[in-house]
Amino acid sequence: MIKKADTHQPKTQKSTGRAYVLRLFIAGSSPNSLRAVTNIKRICDIHLPGEFSLEIVDVYQQGDLAKKEQLIALPLLIKKMPLPERRLIGDLSETAKVLSALGL
Repeated sequence: MIKKADTHQPKTQKSTGRAYVLRLFIAGSSPNSLRAVTNIKRICDIHLPGEFSLEIVDVYQQGDLAKKEQLIALPLLIKKMPLPERRLIGDLSETAKVLSALGL
């Protein structure tokens, strides 16, 4: 079960000075949502160790935040920083596409 706003920050703090701020919007514990959570955590832990913060937002529990971001589909990953902001829809299973959207 995913909490209201689960924030994941890795334990290692090896930073190159480029902090990634990510927000993943999900729809409860649907299979696609759970896959997206697993996939983005794995990608970040491997490719951005110590350089990211990840907020997981369940739209069923935080509908106001979902409205503010004008969501069109779920799951949805928003890269807030570094700019430019990027949005990626889906379960994030295509690692190459996720890395490209993150600018890696």
